[in-house]
Amino acid sequence: MRDFATHSVQADVTDEESLRAIGIREVDVAIVSLGQNMEAAVMVTLLLKELGVKEIIAKAVTPIHGRVLRKTGADRLVFPERDMGKRIAESLVSPNMLEHLEVSKGFSVVELLCPARFFGKSIGDLGVRSKYGVTIVAIRKAGEREEIIPNPGPGVIINKGDILVIIGQETDLRRLRDI
Repeated sequence: MRDFATHSVQADVTDEESLRAIGIREVDVAIVSLGQNMEAAVMVTLLLKELGVKEIIAKAVTPIHGRVLRKTGADRLVFPERDMGKRIAESLVSPNMLEHLEVSKGFSVVELLCPARFFGKSIGDLGVRSKYGVTIVAIRKAGEREEIIPNPGPGVIINKGDILVIIGQETDLRRLRDI
């Protein structure tokens, strides 16, 4: 880890004295990711909180595990298995959806391979905002040289192979994705 971090140590993080010895009180953020060992993750999260770590990000295995981690001091939770499972399921259901980033509950940014019915039409002609309630915030144009058009205007023509970066409510994005 020395190649990637300013400071790295190896210690038994389940031992309070080890955490004190490595100066854990001086870190800004601690990430707790102990595989499937839920008990150790809860114990370490509690120790970090008691020792005054400002922000704790913890990996949760199950929703109940997440609730326990939150109650013991985790400021932010990550559910990698659940999140990756959702992404894989979405890619199977919607092969045109390349990326999906949930911004807040029910609101996301997605990368969508341009649907065939959009080919050769302008953003204004498509009326995606009025028809679907979403906004195209950028377009990655197809071609040898990757060109990105941020905040494209209504006159921008969408072509086969273009990738649309769209923001909106999940329900609206789903309607657009399914066309």
